[in-house]
Formats: sequence, C-alpha cells, structure tokens
Amino acid sequence: MSEMRFNPITRDWVILAPGRSQKPNDFRAALKPSAARPPFRSDCPFCVGNEDPQREIMRVTAADGSWLTRVIPNKFPALSAADDLCRTTHGTFRSLAAVGAHEVVIEHPRHDLAPATMEPAHLAGVLRVYRERYRALRANPVVESIVIFKNHGERAGTSLEHPHSQIVGAPIIASSVRTRLEEASRFHEEAGQCLCCRVLADELEAGERILEVVPGFVAFIPYAALSPYHLWIFPRRHASSFDSILDEEISDLANVLVRVLRRLSAALDDPDFNFTIRSAPVNESDVPYYHWYVAIVARTTHVAGFELGSGIFINSVRPEDAAETLRAAVIDG
Repeated sequence: MSEMRFNPITRDWVILAPGRSQKPNDFRAALKPSAARPPFRSDCPFCVGNEDPQREIMRVTAADGSWLTRVIPNKFPALSAADDLCRTTHGTFRSLAAVGAHEVVIEHPRHDLAPATMEPAHLAGVLRVYRERYRALRANPVVESIVIFKNHGERAGTSLEHPHSQIVGAPIIASSVRTRLEEASRFHEEAGQCLCCRVLADELEAGERILEVVPGFVAFIPYAALSPYHLWIFPRRHASSFDSILDEEISDLANVLVRVLRRLSAALDDPDFNFTIRSAPVNESDVPYYHWYVAIVARTTHVAGFELGSGIFINSVRPEDAAETLRAAVIDG
C-alpha cells in the first residue's frame, strides 16, 4: 500500500509507492553500463600534460612536484567574475548582472577515477580544497551563497568524463534555500533546537535507515527521501557552514563519502548521481538553527508530469528497503 511521508527539512510531502516500480535490485538492469575509461586521454583538457597554468586558481602538489588536485575557472561560466551587480527594476521586472564565481575542481590527475574509486586520503585532500575555495569566495563582496556540487554521469548533467566538481558563488539566495532557512528558524524558535540535529537524533534512534556511522558523521536515507536512494550525510557536530569543518572531520567525511559511494556503485552498477554540499548563506554562516550537510541523489528515475504539476515527489522505493539494499552491498574497506 502507498504511504505519504513529510520531510521536515525540505517541507516536501513524498508519496512512497513501491508498487509503481521494480524491486530495488532491479534498478541494476535498467541502468546503462558504464564503458571502461582510460587513465589518460590526449584530448581531455583536464588530463596531465594539457594544463594551462595561466588559468589556474589553485594547485595541490605531491612530494615529487606532480599535481594531485587543481582548481581552474569554468571555461563556460554561469556567472562571470565582476563586482557590479547592475540592478534594474521596472514594475514587476527585476534583473541584475550574473556575476560571482564559477570554478572547476579537477579532483585527480587520472582520467578514469571517480570518488568511489579514489583513496579516502586523496578525497580528503579534495575536501580540503573545497574548504579553502569556500573561504576565499566568502570574501567576495557580491557572493551571497556558495554551492559545491558534482555531476557524475550523463544523466546527472556532466559533459566531461574526467573526475571534477564545481563551486559556484552566486549573488542571490535561491527561494528553496530561503524556505529551508525560514523553516529551520521557525523550528528553532518553537522547539529550542536545530531541526537537522533533531532529525539526526530521530534517525539514529530509529536505526533502520542508517548506512554509516563514524565519530564525526552519519550517513542515512531520510524517512521521507524524495527519490530512490536519495541519501544525506550529516555532521554530528552542529555547524551551519561547511567551511567550519575541522581537519579531523574532513578525514571522517572522506571515509564515509567513499564508503557510501562504493555502496551505491556496488548495488546499482555505478549509477549517475548528483552530489551537493548544502551550506548556509554567507551572511548566516554561524547560526544555531541551520546545519550544513551533504546530499547525494542517485539518478535512477526521472521527474515526470505528476511531480512537475503537483510539486509532490513519488518515490518507488521505501527508504527502509533502499537502506537495506545499500547496507547489504559488498564493498572493499
């Protein structure tokens, strides 16, 4: 029987309708297998030997001088680097210049790797790069919000195979983010605690949707997951902004992230996915009511007419079943 569940963080109602789809393990057959990729491609702009040092923002090097991770400006940016917002208003028509920052993090020199196949120590280095660039973009006077994201696979929106992620510093705060901030603030005022901290405590008490637990982080599929295998990684220490993450927490997050992505890869044959770090806006970076976290959305389904027309998501896999499938996946480490 179908069931409707409420997600208090996103304010979404979700219809859980397992009968509308195949059983969770059958997603494997529905996904297109990934073709083997070479460790190097001469025509890849991110591969070793094809670097343009003049366009480089940041580089992390190994002891032998080779690079481990690089940051460059996006060649086709959504936002341009400028400091004049050029606001205009005419009646209900409002506009401003699309300025800010749009950077690409080239995560590894090898073309054929992905976070699930990287060593946790290397991924920890990538997370440290995220933190450093986040702090740098925070100082940009036009930046109001900072989004760190990764598109893995064609269905997730990626256009280049080489492992990379992106950082965008935008001059506005999206309405969906404002809604979450307002709800988090309302809950804190009424209940006297952070909404995410409370959700995390409830999930740990329930236990049935938990995937990974380490001293600094908990990975779980939320009670009202918006889509199959949609999962969250919450820091156990309350903090509203990602750039407050401590060095020891970075190591914990890297380990959890690798294990969770390996579970997805083993259970669903390396599905396309989107990875996002959800953090408070720049001017609300140290508040008691908001809690940063990582969201991973496996692209196993498409948003269809009902979702678009109603704003209500349909999830064809119960979160408890999805969690059981991922926990049962055999992974290394």
